[in-house]
Amino acid sequence: MKPDAIRKINVIGHLNPDTDSICAAISYAYLKNQIADIETSYEARRAGAINRETAYALRHFGFTEPRLITSVAPQIKDLEITPLQGISCETSLNVAWNLMRDTVHGTLCVTDQDDNLIGLIAVKDIANANMDILDTFVLSKARTGFRNILDTLNAKIIVGDPNSIIERGKLLIGTTPEMMDGLIVPGDTVLVTNRYETQRFALEAGAGCLVICCGANITGVIRNLAEERGCTIITTPYDTYAASRLITMSIPVRAKMIPEEKIKFFSVNTSIEEAQRVMARTQHRFFPVIDDNCDYVGVVGSANMLSYHKKHVILVDHAELSQTVDGIAEAEIMEIIDHHRVGTVETPGPIYYRCEPVGCTCTIIYEMFQEYGIEIPANIAGLMMSAILSDTLCFRSPTCTSADIEAGRALAHLCGEDPEAYSDAMFDAGADLTGRTADELFNSDFKIFSRGDFNFGVGQSSFMTKRSRMAAEKLLAPFFATAAQEKHLPTLFYMFTDIRTQTTEMLYWGSRAENLLQRAFNVRAQDGKAILPGVVSRKKQVIPAIMSAIQTFQDEQ
Repeated sequence: MKPDAIRKINVIGHLNPDTDSICAAISYAYLKNQIADIETSYEARRAGAINRETAYALRHFGFTEPRLITSVAPQIKDLEITPLQGISCETSLNVAWNLMRDTVHGTLCVTDQDDNLIGLIAVKDIANANMDILDTFVLSKARTGFRNILDTLNAKIIVGDPNSIIERGKLLIGTTPEMMDGLIVPGDTVLVTNRYETQRFALEAGAGCLVICCGANITGVIRNLAEERGCTIITTPYDTYAASRLITMSIPVRAKMIPEEKIKFFSVNTSIEEAQRVMARTQHRFFPVIDDNCDYVGVVGSANMLSYHKKHVILVDHAELSQTVDGIAEAEIMEIIDHHRVGTVETPGPIYYRCEPVGCTCTIIYEMFQEYGIEIPANIAGLMMSAILSDTLCFRSPTCTSADIEAGRALAHLCGEDPEAYSDAMFDAGADLTGRTADELFNSDFKIFSRGDFNFGVGQSSFMTKRSRMAAEKLLAPFFATAAQEKHLPTLFYMFTDIRTQTTEMLYWGSRAENLLQRAFNVRAQDGKAILPGVVSRKKQVIPAIMSAIQTFQDEQ
């Protein structure tokens, strides 16, 4: 793939992100930007709200949380948006019609001087205006400017101000004084030819504007009379028939346009799927597009939808379809950096996939910094250390390897922190329940897994004290039924892990949960809880055991 085809690559962790997911995304995006070519940029994104432990780490090392991303499905911004120039609301229907003909677009967008979308004019709107021949007050109702009339009729002004507008009166054709008697009222616009009697009668009857057709001249008497009475006189080379047809096309588009509040338009962030649904329900061929600042940027139609640029992503700390953002099947996954089992994410072609049996994704990223010879800044080192301490429970987890310990201590040296003291403070911050809701705590580190057609979820919170652990259990236990319903899961497990005693109290919900726990860990489970001594790792100790129990259960069935 050509580098100029890649505008930006998002580095994304899993849903309900934990500290490793966020810190790995930030650290890996930094590394990639150091080694990337100038045309490519990498941005860390988060796939959900960060928990308090992660917030502590970010705040401690001077970072703001990454921008939220909920979907990588293609959006309007990923299309080739047609850069159709917006027109002023004072543009005449005649000019608009010619623009439509020249640009082969049946729709024009009306914008103000700040590029804000204020209306839309389509071919049918102009056609309807042109066919409404009985509306003789069309010029005054539209407050048509003489500039538009002069341009539309290819006319010249003889008497009057070309910047003025028609504010009253109707439009009629002057024939003879006898035929016009009683028809003209003050302010009317009258189309006449070279007959002196007709011109003078119209002036004396109070006409507000005389349109002299066929390029005819006027006498000095007519000019003086027009100036005395404040009547505008213009002359056009067109005959009376052509002028009468054309002059109504001089009204401004604001008189016939669809106003902004009634327009079907898209944001650059509208998904292509949603845009296609809207297009299928309407008869318009083109739809305006606005950017993040609500400025008009162009139009899209059904032809634009045929091809789009896929979003480019790197997944860190996960390879499970159920744990990644929406639309991943429509995105192009460039890399996966992970330390879990090989999951359910599929790619159409080969990619860079790095998965190592270590305790933390940031341990792998630390190794990659070394391999590329890139110096690690102190703040990035602090984030990576935080992730390792979090995932390995400060080197106490059975998932912790010698590589994790080596990386964690080296990073601690670079950022000037004591791992034990820092991890205590970080874990305490994560366990603080002040002002937290059950929903917030439950989703702070929750992942969904599947075995065959059986789906289940496992959450985990770690605590330094028994008191904070028990408070969390009390808050979450009543929420399990609601969480299961919201996530459409038949079975839930939640690990309340005591870091100091290396014990997990596993709360569960669902008809099969108790049986699965007893099979997986050979323990007695009752009243929605099981005690699991020595179990602290979801990845290495809990998920494999539950998966095996599910398989056994399915084999028996």
